[in-house]
Amino acid sequence: MMAELLHAGLGWPVALVAVGISFLSSLITAAFGIGGGAVMLAVLATLLPAPAIIPVHGLVQLGSNAGRSLLFFRHIHREALLPFLVGAVIGIALGSTFVVQLDPGMLQITVGAFILWTVFFTTPRLMGRSAGITGAFSSFLTMFVGGTGPFVATYVKTLGLDRVRHVGTHAAMMTAQHLLKTIAFGLLGFAFAQWAGFIALLILFGFLGTVVGRSVLLRIDEARFKRILSIILTVLALRLIYAGAADLWRDTG
Repeated sequence: MMAELLHAGLGWPVALVAVGISFLSSLITAAFGIGGGAVMLAVLATLLPAPAIIPVHGLVQLGSNAGRSLLFFRHIHREALLPFLVGAVIGIALGSTFVVQLDPGMLQITVGAFILWTVFFTTPRLMGRSAGITGAFSSFLTMFVGGTGPFVATYVKTLGLDRVRHVGTHAAMMTAQHLLKTIAFGLLGFAFAQWAGFIALLILFGFLGTVVGRSVLLRIDEARFKRILSIILTVLALRLIYAGAADLWRDTG
């Protein structure tokens, strides 16, 4: 009975793959600021029933980001948190009302293209000055496409923080966003209880990955961190565009 609660009926082979990816994805995000959430989402999309993918991913990422926020608590850039949180509340509320009415494929292409623009060209000044707008837009998107960490990381990158403050600030913002999203899916009727043991297992190993990733972060220099961050953002943006185009192709095929 206990074993079934931990693997949520998926079986241990599937659960162990998810546990390993949770460890690795948290390590990647703690070390390089971004990337792990998208990896986790891609794996869960192949392992879980479609209706469970976004809610389960959101709660797992809530645990992962909360652990990272705790480890980097002293380095969080707090000035941006309150306006981001206010925006996130607005975005989640709007997203909850439209959650089945917008085309995820087009949203993914739009977000991917925007991330590429900010990596290779000048970031819009409005984005750098407005945590509230970033919180609202990214939180609206997260109800449809799940992994909006790269978009939020693009905003945090405009703040010009050092690598440790970047990781801590991004983790705090994503904790707030995933908490609000989890509450929203709960109110919309998603049954989290049947996934509780599985989610707890992923969060536990995700925290262990965060601890290891933090040690990696503290050993790399600023220039290398920024270079790796830009590479990861580019890869994730291209993946979003590809996934969005594939969705649109299936819909028209």
